[in-house]
Amino acid sequence: QGPPNAWCTVRTNVKTKTVENGKTVVHIEPQITTVPLPLTGSRIDVDLDLDHRQKGLLWYSTYTVDFSGSYTFRNTTREPRVAFRFPLPTTQAIYDDLTFDVDGVPMAVQGEEQGLRGSAPVAPGKTATLTVRYRSQGLTSWHYVFGGGDVTQVRDFSLRMKTDFKRIDFPESTLSPSEKRETADGWDLGWSYRNLLSGFQIGMVLPEKLQPGPLAGRISYFAPVSLFFFFFLVFILTTLRGIDLHPMNYFFLAAAFFAFHLLLAYLVDHVSIHLAFAISSAVSVFLVVTYLRLVIGLRFAVREAALAQLLYLVLFSYAFFLEGFTGLAITIGAILTLFGVMQATGRVQWAEKFAARAADPLR
Repeated sequence: QGPPNAWCTVRTNVKTKTVENGKTVVHIEPQITTVPLPLTGSRIDVDLDLDHRQKGLLWYSTYTVDFSGSYTFRNTTREPRVAFRFPLPTTQAIYDDLTFDVDGVPMAVQGEEQGLRGSAPVAPGKTATLTVRYRSQGLTSWHYVFGGGDVTQVRDFSLRMKTDFKRIDFPESTLSPSEKRETADGWDLGWSYRNLLSGFQIGMVLPEKLQPGPLAGRISYFAPVSLFFFFFLVFILTTLRGIDLHPMNYFFLAAAFFAFHLLLAYLVDHVSIHLAFAISSAVSVFLVVTYLRLVIGLRFAVREAALAQLLYLVLFSYAFFLEGFTGLAITIGAILTLFGVMQATGRVQWAEKFAARAADPLR
């Protein structure tokens, strides 16, 4: 959204002199000039109501905006009538409960490209307040621009914004609020300036909801990394205990491990992402535990293997729910794993361990 502009159409007579047949002839020609009027004050109220909507596997941050703006102009000309133009954010939208008045008197308007236009009587030297109200809808973000992207001077400006959501964020190259107060269900924000010169805007980014489809894709993309951690720990534990696992055993463990990602990718189409995550985790852990119970024994399967899978499948994958902290969480987990393995194997004679395996390959 941007501010309106006002102007007066001034009609004057301009004298021009020409020489015709050696004589100076004076011509009087009417001239029409458009004189822009200064915007001396702005009082704006904005209410943003968030409404997440789902289409397929994607959630969209839609919102309803209640806009009310009062703009004061001074008629610096001798003309008794002023024209106003109010720009609309876009033509591809709906504007409900639209009102357009000057000093409390409704004004007839006509639509034009990207805005509304009307005129009202304003005495020379006097001020007039144009008030515009409407309700509309938007997606992802809301912006208020002072000018057409250039450095603009703004006088006596005040914008109040109320939100019904807590997770507020401001786009790049926008002004931070000069006042901020948390309410029961959101925030009450204020931008107030007496004489501002800036090329920045005012904006708000609506909070996004967790996207099930892209999230499941990222988890599956990094599945080999989590499987590496899992196999690494299983290898260390079995080596320390003198347990030999055949490559076919690792093949079936990998299949049971990847059952989590395959099931998750299809379940998110039908249930919530958290429920799909829980079901997929339970199925994969069940497959691994019941298989290792037969290969090694119940104690190792339930205690060591299940714990390793909980760490490097369930918690590793859940780290992708922590937007902005995924890499940090996985890095901390990897460092703790390295520390634990180094402490557990610090006194192990690896040459003897592998020599014993080489001497008894059928063990």
